[in-house]
Amino acid sequence: MSATLTLAADARPTTGPRVTWTRALATGLVAALTVTAVAAAFAATDHALSVTDGAIPVLSFGQLVLIAAVLGTVLARHLSRTAFLRTASVLTVLSCVPDVLLGASALDAAGLVLTHLLAAAILIPRLARR
Repeated sequence: MSATLTLAADARPTTGPRVTWTRALATGLVAALTVTAVAAAFAATDHALSVTDGAIPVLSFGQLVLIAAVLGTVLARHLSRTAFLRTASVLTVLSCVPDVLLGASALDAAGLVLTHLLAAAILIPRLARR
């Protein structure tokens, strides 16, 4: 009689969602803290990032990154990896358009685009991983 031993590592499913909610929200938290730190650095130098209506509150950067992380997780769980990467890349570029158009100055526009690209650089690769 022969017995077969299955290791826990071999029992992993090969299909299913790519990203877990725990990993996605942890990544979102890291991205939110990083982007908030960048916005706080701008504010500390007496140049709070602003649009034509006025300065953007520093904490709102983190809140919006967390919302983007949740939406990105939903996309990553329902799209193929290639489709997710394409969609996320296009949405990142589109999110930078209002920053360039509504930035009160060139430094504001550059800072706002930097925050978008920084959040995307942290979130997209981690959400796209299998």
